[in-house]
Order: sequence, then C-alpha cells, then structure tokens
Amino acid sequence: QVRLVESGGGLVQAGGSLRLSCAASGRTFSTYTMGWFRQAPGKEREIVAADTGIGKTTAYADSVKGRFTISRDNAKNTLYLQMNSLKLEDTAVYYCAAGRPSIIRTMEGYDYWGQGTQVTVSS
Repeated sequence: QVRLVESGGGLVQAGGSLRLSCAASGRTFSTYTMGWFRQAPGKEREIVAADTGIGKTTAYADSVKGRFTISRDNAKNTLYLQMNSLKLEDTAVYYCAAGRPSIIRTMEGYDYWGQGTQVTVSS
C-alpha cells in the first residue's frame, strides 16, 4: 500500500512558476512509476508527466514540454513537478499517482492516487 499526499498548489499569475510535491509512504517508492495527472473542470483527467524511476525514463504531455519538469528524490520518497511559464490552460487539480503501468502515459496501471492539489493560473 502506498499513500500519496500532494502539496504546493495555489494561485499564480500567468507566466509564473509553482513546484508541486508528492510525499509517498512505503519503502518501495523507487520501484514505482510515478506520474502527475491533471483534471480541469468539465474535462477528463490527463497525463502531465511520468517518471519510471528505474532507467530514468520520463514522458511529458505535448502541452507542457519545455515548461514542466518531473523529478523524484527516492531518498525522501518524494516526487516533484516544477511548473514554469504557467498558462491559463494549466488551471486544474493536479494528482500524483504511483503504479506499474504498461503504458506510462495512461491512467491504467496507476494503482495509487493522491487527493489532488488545485493549481489556478490567473491573467
């Protein structure tokens, strides 16, 4: 069992930056693929970024490439999402997830989810 707790969300102006954190319980954090997903009002949940850990494979949604960076500190059992050059369309609830998915860009296979943290980008 893995418990995930996100933090770091808030209100930021367009063009600004935020860093999200996801603290994970358990001793097997390093073995999980970790992902950040987001869900805007009226829209489906979508992948933002994922990190497989082993092999250091990362993946990003096209909409955030070059602006967001996913990273992890296995010693601290923590996942991060550095978000720069934020846009209005980045407004959403951001979720941290852990699992061993076959395809890291999809929700299937992520067995553990946090409660989410709200990110609101204003003009």
